[in-house]
Amino acid sequence: MNKTIELLAPAKDGPAAQAAILCGADAVYIGAPRFGAREAAGNTVSTIHEAADFAHQYYARIYVTLNTLLRDDELSAAEKMIHQLSEAGVDGLIIQDVGLLELDLPPLPLIASTQMNNASPEKVRFLEQVGFSRVILARELTLDQIRSIRSQTQVELECFIHGALCVGASGQCYMSYALGGRSGNRGQCAQPCRRLYNLKDQDGNEVARDRHLLSLKDLCLADHLEELIDAGVTSFKIEGRLKDIPYVANTVGFYRRRLDAILAAKGLRRSSSGEVRLGFEPNLEKTFNRGFTDYGLTGRNGSIASMDTPKSIGEYVGTVARVEASSFTLDRDCDLHNADGLCFFGAERNLDGTVVNRVEGRRIYPQKIQGIRVGQKIYRNFDYAFSRKLGGQAAERKINLTMSLRDAADGLTLSGVDEDGNQADVTITDQQVAEKKETARQTLVTQLTRLGNTVFECSDVQLLTQDIYFVPASRLNAAKRELVERLLQVREANRPRTAGGGARNEVPYPEKHLTYLANALNEKTQAFYRRHKVETLAPAAETGLNLTGQVVMTTKLCLRKELGLCKGHGAGVPAEPMVLEDEDGRPYPIRFRCGPCGMEIRLERGTSR
Repeated sequence: MNKTIELLAPAKDGPAAQAAILCGADAVYIGAPRFGAREAAGNTVSTIHEAADFAHQYYARIYVTLNTLLRDDELSAAEKMIHQLSEAGVDGLIIQDVGLLELDLPPLPLIASTQMNNASPEKVRFLEQVGFSRVILARELTLDQIRSIRSQTQVELECFIHGALCVGASGQCYMSYALGGRSGNRGQCAQPCRRLYNLKDQDGNEVARDRHLLSLKDLCLADHLEELIDAGVTSFKIEGRLKDIPYVANTVGFYRRRLDAILAAKGLRRSSSGEVRLGFEPNLEKTFNRGFTDYGLTGRNGSIASMDTPKSIGEYVGTVARVEASSFTLDRDCDLHNADGLCFFGAERNLDGTVVNRVEGRRIYPQKIQGIRVGQKIYRNFDYAFSRKLGGQAAERKINLTMSLRDAADGLTLSGVDEDGNQADVTITDQQVAEKKETARQTLVTQLTRLGNTVFECSDVQLLTQDIYFVPASRLNAAKRELVERLLQVREANRPRTAGGGARNEVPYPEKHLTYLANALNEKTQAFYRRHKVETLAPAAETGLNLTGQVVMTTKLCLRKELGLCKGHGAGVPAEPMVLEDEDGRPYPIRFRCGPCGMEIRLERGTSR
């Protein structure tokens, strides 16, 4: 097993990347200027370069997402951009389009995006054989499936542990493109899964009305980290490249603490350096969430859907016990404060909200009282005080440094050795034997441990000289600055680096005949599959393929199960089909995947764009 474990955080921009690193991330993934699966989260090469320089001080890494399908006229621009990113010092490239492997790429480690639908040992083993350094597992896998993949491969495995879930199988959702031409595989998903739907049986009887039937809760695998480590996962990924800094800081801080306790108990270590001190107490419920699910990692236990709202509900604070003209009283003590945001579900299950104006014990005076009733559950979806703590520098991260002062032929040698074993030395020449030796000793120790606004902190100063010397404060400060500069240079020279890149070979792809689900949008992708012995290959949906009658979404979600309608159908006795109907009255036939559990949603005639 790899003896280092990585906590991987999202960053929509440079400040978010820095916040993630300071709060304990071992690595950050950030969007390239173009061609990322979150079109609204692109960054300039210079921004990415700055983020890499900041991260590398702590031996943390920066991965760049270039994980969309590419058209033929975009390949040369993508190739040029990848070379620019390599020169900017990035540590890996997350891609979806295998056509990139047919280009002239720099030796960057390649990471197979979850959009490649990495769900089987055969697929993961193939990706390993063609040069991928890491594979991001499909989110819908169970722990047993992950163990099976690990037992048959050696490549690094990365998995999502927190954040928003796509209801469709990764890289295999075409509903957004079919309806409006906005392809999730091109970074433009319109999120039809978060819209309102009706559900009808085959006879047209309404089973559910005006509910967010395809909206999932957010993933939270906080209680399964040790199991995932034992299963062979070495990188733990938080979703959220469109999220704000408070979300990033809170989730990273939470998982840093949780992982550190596990690593200490198992004799493992983090993949980066520095001790993190948080200026807040992490709480996952205090930043964006739709409620949490383990997504059936260890079995189908409990609901995975968020059918009443696709919005954040935050943390439960109490139930309304009494309502008056301008206030309401909760059934429990609470820590609500002025400017907190509250939300609640109305009589029609619609999410409503208000802001706290004043609090008197359990009695809350909201900005508006309309819609609040006895027996209603109240949630806080914005904690004003908590958000303020996370809005600035929410944490500090320091690399431990031991200093020593020794006699030298031409003066004194000041040495620094960091927690990774890197060493730098500087010479001090204008010292004098101290008259007040104890005072001079204390002054030297105090001055040397003051490293100010650097990435280092000194935990131990060893005075190994034969006598005690007085060194002017200005000279001592200059020596410290020089030592820090040299040590940063040594750290950079010794920073662990990993080469990578595609392997040109003819290893057979696990399947011979591929449909539009293979996402072959350009000639280079087609050439890749032909070289790997694929015999027939359909073009990608984004070529303008007519998807009428085709499966546009495959889900782990089963609406029968979620709505209490499942009768325990086995794999050989599938449940009767149903019909999903969107807000515009468009129907989508559903076939239930009984046995593995899930659904296939098809595009009805006359429904496409």
